[in-house]
Amino acid sequence: MRISDFPLMSTVTDPVADLLARVRNGARAQKAELFVPYSKMKAEIARILKEEGYISNYELDRSEAHPRIRITNKLVDRSSAITGLKRVSRPGLRRYVGADEIPRVLGGMGIAILSTSRGVLSGREAKKQKVGGELLAYVW
Repeated sequence: MRISDFPLMSTVTDPVADLLARVRNGARAQKAELFVPYSKMKAEIARILKEEGYISNYELDRSEAHPRIRITNKLVDRSSAITGLKRVSRPGLRRYVGADEIPRVLGGMGIAILSTSRGVLSGREAKKQKVGGELLAYVW
């Protein structure tokens, strides 16, 4: 049996980290747009990035065999609005915070993204709704 006899499959153990890596790489390379395989969680994270002003737009692209998300990078003075992204909670070590424990990122200049019982929220919105959850990522 040869390796070419097996179907080509990409198994991503951490889809959120994959999304963040693609966005980080696209921002550093100053790409105008990038594509990410679709999932509800990834679409919600893209929604928060758009609401907070880190990306220009995102939309669901169904033209291919598998749906994907098209993320339009926000370029300001030929540099990306995203300076950095960091995955916090990961499959090997989950990190949960209460409503009063939500960290400030870069003294309020960045955002924390949380998965809560009310959906995926930014740190500010979670504090406002007084709800905690799994701390997914920091964006600045």
